[in-house]
Amino acid sequence: MSLVERIKVKPIIPGNCRGVALVLDKYISFFGEIDPETGCLREDPGICLSGKVFIFKGSRGSTVGPYILYALRKHDNHPICIIAEEVEPLLIAGCVLSEIPLYLINSFNVLVDELNGKTVEVRVEGNEHYLCSLE
Repeated sequence: MSLVERIKVKPIIPGNCRGVALVLDKYISFFGEIDPETGCLREDPGICLSGKVFIFKGSRGSTVGPYILYALRKHDNHPICIIAEEVEPLLIAGCVLSEIPLYLINSFNVLVDELNGKTVEVRVEGNEHYLCSLE
């Protein structure tokens, strides 16, 4: 069992969130850094958001970002859900437009890195939501 058994998250756009985690300890600009036709990072095509629980620091950049998330959805290359330490209005708009669940993580720390590549899910316990490792 991982040291990270559960991390508290806050639902911004609640929804199903279960799959393999892709953890990036950085901020991403969806416009320019993500290829909507492949769902992969332009600088490293081996890292793809498609079908993953995407966990990252937050988004930055262009007002085109929501449309890139929408294009990811249209090309069926979108993440299952997004979990971010910082959630700004353009990320929220993109997730609403693309029907991608969005969660705010209370603290993006080194323990989250342990989740990379593992199967995770967001579970509801009472009034609280937790990101849980299933491995």
